Amino acid sequence: MHSKDLLDRRRRVVPDGVFALGGLTIERAEGARVYDLEGRELIDFAGGIGVLNAGHCPEPVVRAVQEQAAKFLHASFNVLTYEPYVALCEELVQLFPHGEATKAMLVTTGAEAVENAIKIARQATGRQAVLCYTGAFHGRTMMAMTLTSKVGYKLNCGPFAPEVYRLPFPNVYRYGDGMDTDAFVEQELKRLRESMLNVVAPGSIAAIIIELVQGEGGFNVAPQAYVEGLRAFCDEHGILLIFDEVQSGFCRTGKWSSYEHFGVTPDLSTWAKSLGSGMPIAAVVGRAAVMDAAGSGTIGGTYIGNPVSCAAALATIQYMRDNDLNARAVEVGELVRVRLEAMRQKHACIGDVRGLGAMVALEFVFDQDPRQPDAELCEALVDGCAERGLILLSAGTHKNVVRVLGPLVIDDELLHRGLDIMDEELTRITGASPA
Repeated sequence: MHSKDLLDRRRRVVPDGVFALGGLTIERAEGARVYDLEGRELIDFAGGIGVLNAGHCPEPVVRAVQEQAAKFLHASFNVLTYEPYVALCEELVQLFPHGEATKAMLVTTGAEAVENAIKIARQATGRQAVLCYTGAFHGRTMMAMTLTSKVGYKLNCGPFAPEVYRLPFPNVYRYGDGMDTDAFVEQELKRLRESMLNVVAPGSIAAIIIELVQGEGGFNVAPQAYVEGLRAFCDEHGILLIFDEVQSGFCRTGKWSSYEHFGVTPDLSTWAKSLGSGMPIAAVVGRAAVMDAAGSGTIGGTYIGNPVSCAAALATIQYMRDNDLNARAVEVGELVRVRLEAMRQKHACIGDVRGLGAMVALEFVFDQDPRQPDAELCEALVDGCAERGLILLSAGTHKNVVRVLGPLVIDDELLHRGLDIMDEELTRITGASPA
């Protein structure tokens, strides 16, 4: 079979609403290398949209999946208690303590984790409203899609869930207008407090949910002082603080969680993506008293914490420990940032290079203006790199951001080769003189 044949078959039976990137296919993969149906090697800078921090097919994970599959594939944790589910929850509460006592529950997807976190928060507080942010992506199910900011992801899908309110994400680059970070944070915290007078009353808010490093939003990093102020605001008003760590968790930023960089602990947190190395698994972690506020049968589902996925997650976490992927993420992040900053010096179309750890992106704009996004150039770069065998992802509300999300196990030579392709394609597209 050839890639063209498979793509033709896809077009005949898969709806157009299921997005396809650049007509690429996969036959097998290992580490940070993907091989298409023709056997061509592709460099993976997408990682299955941030799912493969431990790489494609890490051997201990594959072995754990095979061993568990031979025992039983499904039981439903609601019906029969099995050890892999409990063991994974034990790992998660150890990695992510939320106060003196922590509990965890397992589900299947990041969106499902967000849905359950909101249900828990509402039951724990007896309130209904939820506050979220522009640029946010929290999933595609009904509550998660309502919380998601980008209109293009939810066209003609309403009506949406009620009692959801949105504030501008504290994006210094786009909205700072030349202010220093301290002044900008002071302004945005004032905006937060004023919103309690003209948007929603604080006594009605169950939770505030935020990505500390926005994923689909374009790797915008929340300022430290804003996160601290947000925690204080929630404590003042009895509001639960939820951190969405679906894309930023499990070594991507150089720590198990991005919130460790901020020294701020949430009341609830959501996890998925790289937790299972590609097997569908997600989690809600939170303060035990908050988690226990949910009534019996109000959270969960048939497939919560599938045993094969639990086995994969346990093996993935151990693999990350054994290979110190947090340290590797710091190395990868520094290398990528240096190379992207060098590109920024050469290409005036790059307005910003930003991120945390190995969660790094560059943003394309016109005339170095944060409010003039250049989506056309970004699309051309993604397409040109795909032609050259480099898998890249765009992001951002305007799709003018390129994010680097390759597996953390990538070796330096392959990483540099991929960055070389990015630089060369950008030079070709813009007509810039080679360095």
